[in-house]
Amino acid sequence: MIRPRNVIVLFLATLCVACSLAPEMPVTREMLMKTRIYSQYVIEESPEEVVDALNKDGEAILAVKRTIRGKDFPMHLKLLATSEGLEVLEYDR
Repeated sequence: MIRPRNVIVLFLATLCVACSLAPEMPVTREMLMKTRIYSQYVIEESPEEVVDALNKDGEAILAVKRTIRGKDFPMHLKLLATSEGLEVLEYDR
């Protein structure tokens, strides 16, 4: 008989393992440039550093600035390498 506690532990273990995995298909610089984040935001990290982080961990979180009507807004960008391609999520700092 399967105990509910064992099911919960198995679920949490699976969740923790899947949090930060390298992508199935390696991310290229061209894929990163198609997101146009370097034209929309001021990013200190080079594209090569971001691609390296995406290929290693499957995700990258960047501290960026976005200029709207002459005002700088600090933000965080979360890039996820998924099987469908790169996903960009924007968060206020």
